Amino acid sequence: MATPIISSSSFLRFFMVFFSVFLCLILSSFENGFALAARDTKPHLLPHTTHTVEVNSLLPATTCSPSTKGHNNNKASSVLKVVHKHGPCSKFHKSSKTSTTTSDEKYHAQILKQDQARVNSIHSRLNHNNKDPLTQSAAATLPAKSGVVIGSGNYIVTVSLGTPAKQLSLIFDTGSDLTWTQCQPCTGSCYKQTEPIFDPSLSASYKNISCTTAACTQLSSSGIQHRCSASTSACLYATGYGDKSFTIGVFGSEKLALTPTDVFEGFLFGCGLDNEGLFSGSAGLLGLGRSYTSLVEQTANKYNRFFSYCLPSTSSSTGHLTFGHGGSANGVQFTKLITSSQSESFYGLGLAGIKVGGRQLSIAPSVFSSSGTIIDSGTVITRLPATAYASLRGAFREAMKKYKLTKSFSLLDTCYDISGLNTFSYPKIAFVFGDGLTVDLDATGILLLISPSQVCLAFAGNMDDSDFGIIGNVQQKRLEVVYDVVGGKVGFGPAGCP
Repeated sequence: MATPIISSSSFLRFFMVFFSVFLCLILSSFENGFALAARDTKPHLLPHTTHTVEVNSLLPATTCSPSTKGHNNNKASSVLKVVHKHGPCSKFHKSSKTSTTTSDEKYHAQILKQDQARVNSIHSRLNHNNKDPLTQSAAATLPAKSGVVIGSGNYIVTVSLGTPAKQLSLIFDTGSDLTWTQCQPCTGSCYKQTEPIFDPSLSASYKNISCTTAACTQLSSSGIQHRCSASTSACLYATGYGDKSFTIGVFGSEKLALTPTDVFEGFLFGCGLDNEGLFSGSAGLLGLGRSYTSLVEQTANKYNRFFSYCLPSTSSSTGHLTFGHGGSANGVQFTKLITSSQSESFYGLGLAGIKVGGRQLSIAPSVFSSSGTIIDSGTVITRLPATAYASLRGAFREAMKKYKLTKSFSLLDTCYDISGLNTFSYPKIAFVFGDGLTVDLDATGILLLISPSQVCLAFAGNMDDSDFGIIGNVQQKRLEVVYDVVGGKVGFGPAGCP
């Protein structure tokens, strides 16, 4: 039988048809895969980029669970216990049914209103719009707040002042320089505080500061007004806050004890004789800013301008405020400390981006750098430039589509109905700094529980992109936040406290 012969032209035609069919199949498969991949680029929650929590774990506890986590304390450091003012670990806590709790909507409304007043005050200071409280008639321009204890989101530590020593619970505040406490006699008015008001006449170590000294005249560098007493030549001071709270008194020196072994003679502080406002039963403020009047500067010879703190995850647990290198924790990574040209008292950071669910948002770094960012222990809710917040809100809402978006609460506009849920998940959020450091926020530093049925994203936007951003204390929860002023850096470490 003759062998079939296929011409070269026939073979070529067969090969071309086969190749065309094969190519079509490949392209079709590729296009389908590409379309699937394109659909996959939408935000979605992966297990390693989310937090999943039990709803019951968010509810406030009624008993104190103090930290049992060891902290590296030695002769080079001094450690103070940090408590939330209205939690069961605080002496201000009330066990009655009428006490404020963190699930009380009225309580949170008061906190957020006061928080916005604080932010307004910080922005005013940065814009150099301070007013002089000494030239204002307190009775005419400031509301009477004496005896009214209103909730706030700040944290307190207890120190001792005077000889003999008197314990005082003070709000510690990185956004303030002056340490002050209410003093007898209250020549104007004093708000209600839990502890007895400090009486300098009963202390053997108290002294007035003369108005002719450099210590007095330099108060203005901290944004604190000062005058000379016509009768005693004592240095008078006055400082006001954005919510119309204020303190006016005598600038003095006294013996301050952070611990029984860490005692500082001649500590400069404000002895407040006329004080009104929303200080929530505390005896005053402990100023941790960067000017010469702050505790950080006055203890520089011992602690070398180095301190750290960890804010507890809940109001029923405790954190710490530590002075000195000996208390620094492991796993801390640092970013550059920036000094603002508008105010040298604040701790500036080079925030450059935000991640949601592991993905960095498309926000130009100039959005952050054009305004600047500070970190503040006294501000509750983080404030972002308007453009940055809009991007964060959009990404967070996209990732939370399966949950019911509910009405806004005060300045918080991204809230969810969690009633009937046992658990729920939400995306992780991280701050990205210009020098490459990424700081993952703790699971407790993203949402704010308003009530047992409502949680809100604990961020807010400024009015526009020109106002300073502020990293608030909700976002700092459980992070070990380390300030190395001499080294020009601020560090963050995970799980610094319960």
